Amino acid sequence: MRVTSCTRTSGKQAGSRFSRCSIVIALSASALLSVLGPAHAAPAKDPLPADIPGYQAALDAVKSTAVRNAVCRFLNTPVPTGGAGGPVQTIPETAEPCQGLPAFTIKDPVALNEITPGFVAGTAQPLPTEAVKLTYLVSSLSATVNDRNATVVLAPTQGGGWHLAAVRDGDSDATYAGKATVGTLVFTEPQIRGWYQLRLNTVEPLNDQARQGLGGQASVSLSDYQKLVKARYADKLPGSEYDTKGYSSGYSPQHKADDSSSPAPLIAGGSGAALALAGGALALRRRRRASTA
Repeated sequence: MRVTSCTRTSGKQAGSRFSRCSIVIALSASALLSVLGPAHAAPAKDPLPADIPGYQAALDAVKSTAVRNAVCRFLNTPVPTGGAGGPVQTIPETAEPCQGLPAFTIKDPVALNEITPGFVAGTAQPLPTEAVKLTYLVSSLSATVNDRNATVVLAPTQGGGWHLAAVRDGDSDATYAGKATVGTLVFTEPQIRGWYQLRLNTVEPLNDQARQGLGGQASVSLSDYQKLVKARYADKLPGSEYDTKGYSSGYSPQHKADDSSSPAPLIAGGSGAALALAGGALALRRRRRASTA
């Protein structure tokens, strides 16, 4: 790439040279961006609270009495044992669900990002804005309560805002989601409970499941990661034959009997026990507890 020097002149020549110099600088910048590519022009960035639509509504939700009471009811219910697919346990309604529990607060929610169906299918480009999207907000507790941790999951409300979707046993989701640093983006591959950090155009594992998902590699390019998840899930997306044979979202097995026994759908790929709201009723479903790295 040729760069033309710009020297100081006077009169009409100065105006002409300034115009030519501006064009050269603009062309040089354009050429540099074309060399770096769009992924470098728009680096990965985890959404800050200011970037999350309706974040104040999310703050209001986690500080509300209704959500706190839901968490207390969850913590007052014994942790279920056994694998997924067990019977639903109804959580009894009490006037003061938090009575007798140690004091705790619910932390400000952070972004939970997941890979997109288009990225998995290979129809989206391997760019941060195409590969990952914000799906939920998660909050953990300020302290353990009766030797238990819990994560509050908020889902976007149609028309704007956020609402309580589930309470999960453990705090791994909130812990990993909070690992984002300046200039990086943290996301999950929920089908294997893998957590990754995206730095520019490089995917790095954050837990054992993610390391296994990358075949033991310390890092891969976003393009190579797309090839991996496409091979794993492209033929299992919703609407595929795999999906129509009774597999939840085309990703993981879920018995149809489970759907009929639950008064509300639970978040797919959830870790630990999850508390769901449905018409004011609270239900606890047995789920597999996911391990953290």
